[in-house]
Amino acid sequence: MHGRVKVKSTAQQEEEKRKEREKKLKIYVAARDACFSKRKEGVWDDGALQITQQLLSSNPDFGTLWNYRREILMHLETVKDEDEVQKIYEAELSFLESCLKVNPKSYGSWHHRGWVSTRLPRPDWARELGLCDRCLNLDDRNFHCWDYRRMVVKKSGVPVDRELAFTDRLIGSNFSNYSSWHYRSTLLPLLHPESPEPLPSPRRPPPRSSPPASPQNHSHRVCEAQLLKEYELVQNAFFTDPNDQSAWFYYRWLLGRAEREEMISCVLVSREEETVTVAFSRPVDPGGLMLLLDGQPQTVEWRSVHPRFKHSPVWICDLPPGTISDVTNEHNLTVHWMERHAHRDCALYTGRTESWCRDSATDQELFRSELSVEKTSVLQSELQSCKQLQELEPLNKWCLLTIILLMRALDPLGYEKETLAHFQTLREVDLMRSAYYSDLCSKFMIENTVLKMEYAEVRVFSISDKKLTTLCHLDQLLLVTHMNLSSNQLQRLPPQFSMLQCLEVLEAENNSIEDLEGVFHLPRLEEVLLKNNKISTLADLRPLASCPKLKRLDLRGNPVSGLEEVEAALTELLPSVVDLLL
Repeated sequence: MHGRVKVKSTAQQEEEKRKEREKKLKIYVAARDACFSKRKEGVWDDGALQITQQLLSSNPDFGTLWNYRREILMHLETVKDEDEVQKIYEAELSFLESCLKVNPKSYGSWHHRGWVSTRLPRPDWARELGLCDRCLNLDDRNFHCWDYRRMVVKKSGVPVDRELAFTDRLIGSNFSNYSSWHYRSTLLPLLHPESPEPLPSPRRPPPRSSPPASPQNHSHRVCEAQLLKEYELVQNAFFTDPNDQSAWFYYRWLLGRAEREEMISCVLVSREEETVTVAFSRPVDPGGLMLLLDGQPQTVEWRSVHPRFKHSPVWICDLPPGTISDVTNEHNLTVHWMERHAHRDCALYTGRTESWCRDSATDQELFRSELSVEKTSVLQSELQSCKQLQELEPLNKWCLLTIILLMRALDPLGYEKETLAHFQTLREVDLMRSAYYSDLCSKFMIENTVLKMEYAEVRVFSISDKKLTTLCHLDQLLLVTHMNLSSNQLQRLPPQFSMLQCLEVLEAENNSIEDLEGVFHLPRLEEVLLKNNKISTLADLRPLASCPKLKRLDLRGNPVSGLEEVEAALTELLPSVVDLLL
């Protein structure tokens, strides 16, 4: 037994570790309490700076201590000369580097470093960029470092082309670097904008040269020549690793930068209701709306179609009684949207009970605006590239989804069958997101139905037996009088449904609807068919009471139809209904 090292038991080791932790904790707590006491007493000296440094070295995520440290440093600025302040802050930067070694993603450390850098009398931005390079080499997804780098670039005026080359290096070493792809998307519109600056006139001197712009958020599109290069770069990435999502997200950004124009999309005037209904391309506040009737400004109150909406794409105003009710008179109305300096005129002719002026979804290319409007040949080429990859990776979800989006951009109706087949494959290979694919497929089917309806120039919207799970683009259906949603998988009619101000007949049989919140204050609604749904209480039917012309209601096959004395209760709730089917 002699000469052998005595091995401590596990219990002994744990006890010693516990005692060591307690000892360190006591020292830490004592230092923390001393620090708090100094702050309370208004002590801002080198001693306080030293104590906070000791504490933050072991725990760089103590936000209160960073605040105290900044108070101390701001005090020292008032009592030291510039050179001394420079040395203090340089020492602070060195200390912060040691903190970042403890936790490279410390919120407090990065925030404090940004604060220090902006207060340095003579900041060394090259050093800060070097630090960012080193940190991103260790972890290229450190978003704290990316945020700090953007701040440094902005302050130091680093040229855009240099930062773009930086993203080239990172992407070249790791295609999966989502942060680099994202940063690249903010740089390209600055370096390669779609519309170059016009050449200076021969009679006008050229503008003074200015330094290249620094990277910042920018919404402009990228010129086509550069887009082709980017397509090649990103294709190299997803052909190398088809399952990595970073390159696919960037590719989708390249394809989808078109923005829908902000505009008044429709004005509807009704003699019978004596109302003016205005639809916009996005939800708006009515504060900037002005209505002119026959050239005269009108004092009206605008109301949204549903109490839930403070901002809405559809607004209604009531005109004074008798203003436009006489069918023998002709009227001209103009709606001004002051916020966008836009307006739309609408003429209500003699003998007409209503009139409207609108841009159709086909005119606006509304449902193609999610993808760019590059030349068809370019998009067709990209589609072929994705199809080549699909032959190699037939179950790759990113490839399938991108093919769908490209088909939507090229010809949504022509590729409808192929799109539906791809959605079915997506639901099978990516079960966790099957609900998302069902909702997205529903969205695209509604878009196609809107286009078909407008090509046929009818006001009937029929989309039965299409497995719809959600409703969207309801602001495009303002003029629809008859809607058929039967035999789908809908669970609710959302508040946006109240935008269908011209709706007269609603067929929604054989769904799973249990919420009618959106069937609210539809002034022309006469018939609602809800056979075989999941409406279970009278409260679920209360929104229908706001529809003054409702005459026919079919509730067969709903749980509510089995309630005691339900017919009497419904007669009281909906007195206008004369044909009730239970």
